[in-house]
Amino acid sequence: MKRAFFAAMVLAAIAAPVLAQDPVKVDSKHYKVEFENEHVRVLRITYGPGEKSVMHEHPDAVATFLADAKSVFHLPDGSTVPNDNKKGAVLWTPAGKHMPENTGDKPFEVILVELKVKPAAKPAG
Repeated sequence: MKRAFFAAMVLAAIAAPVLAQDPVKVDSKHYKVEFENEHVRVLRITYGPGEKSVMHEHPDAVATFLADAKSVFHLPDGSTVPNDNKKGAVLWTPAGKHMPENTGDKPFEVILVELKVKPAAKPAG
């Protein structure tokens, strides 16, 4: 019984990083950290025409498009979400997993401000 529990814990420890992929670590070609502190991480995201990422995830964030962008997000359940954004657009992006693909014929660039959530303060008493 102890051996099965230990094996399950080892598998969970190995699987957790795979399930929660940091785009900077798994796709440094497209994701660069521009700034980071205890409150936010700011990413510069660049994709050439037809380029695709790998499945990864982000916390809640705000995206600012520096160029027009035509893309599709491939989601873990196999569904897709098309995205067409204009230069200058600013969007709230809730936390989630996706695999982006530039479906346009031009490169695009996005600044993504990821929010870091601090644990809630414990009530006094």
